[in-house]
Amino acid sequence: MFARRSTQLVRGFATSARAPYHVAVLGAAGGIGQPLSLLLKQNPLVTKLSLYDVRGAPGVAADISHVNTASEVKGFEKDDIKDALTGADVIIIPAGVPRKPGMTRDDLFNTNASIVQTLAEAAATHAPKALIGIISNPVNSTVPIFAETFKAKGVYDPKRIFGVTTLDVVRASRFLGEIKNADPKDIEVTVVGGHSGVTIIPLLSQTPLGKDVKGEEYKKIVHRIQFGGDEVVQAKAGTGSATLSMGYAGARFANSLLRALNGEKGVVEPTFVDSPLFKDQGVSHFSSNVELGPNGVEKIHELGALSAEEEELLKAALPELQKNIKKGVDFVASK
Repeated sequence: MFARRSTQLVRGFATSARAPYHVAVLGAAGGIGQPLSLLLKQNPLVTKLSLYDVRGAPGVAADISHVNTASEVKGFEKDDIKDALTGADVIIIPAGVPRKPGMTRDDLFNTNASIVQTLAEAAATHAPKALIGIISNPVNSTVPIFAETFKAKGVYDPKRIFGVTTLDVVRASRFLGEIKNADPKDIEVTVVGGHSGVTIIPLLSQTPLGKDVKGEEYKKIVHRIQFGGDEVVQAKAGTGSATLSMGYAGARFANSLLRALNGEKGVVEPTFVDSPLFKDQGVSHFSSNVELGPNGVEKIHELGALSAEEEELLKAALPELQKNIKKGVDFVASK
């Protein structure tokens, strides 16, 4: 989904003479935060990188600061979040506990909801105009927590808060490439809906290599895209979840935000945002292709023509999304 109309790409990142951007990572010392921060250190659009966590971020920052790129890196912990956030153009948030074997994303909610609300309050106070990418799971609920917290602070702008669903897109192109013996970098699969289980809807019918995937093969790849996280959790045997691939996906989404901030046109990524597409069905947030601009959301794209199988996936996803979103909204309302 990388548009390439007005910049060159060097080592996977857009380059520009301007590049004046300050990126903050909240949860930088964790399993996602560390590889994410390392990849952001390599991005020439980042001139300042602020790494925050309750503990450990100064050490991560010291380590990453030795990488020989021009950006300045500083680490912050405990009560220093104001200093980390002040002046940030983009905030990426992987904070929270990882998923363990047997856990669903809903199981993560009780712990991660409080963490996310605290970070949302800090962002609303110290960087309300930043573009914010939320990785913390369950995204279907944590994005509404952010939105409701910003509303309560009187600074909500629906164009500036994003749920990062890019890992679903990355997995879809990788898995389709495997079964078609094709290079995944040349495959673009739009993935819509949400970011957990049955809410993840890969639109294979809209991809040349995917439109003829049928029957049992179709069911298997859809299930693998929807539940790819389980594959990693099980393979790590209780020691972690999808941290490295999520770090990569988070850096890719951050790069898209930065390219759009930098004035590049035609930057499109699927992302979970405040969306009109299914509000008439009680679903306030939905992931679809979104064109990004300097102020965040530029245009929310319609889903386009769906196959009969995709219509069924959508039908299953909407009530689950409604429940997940309500859970986040109710959490903030109860505080």
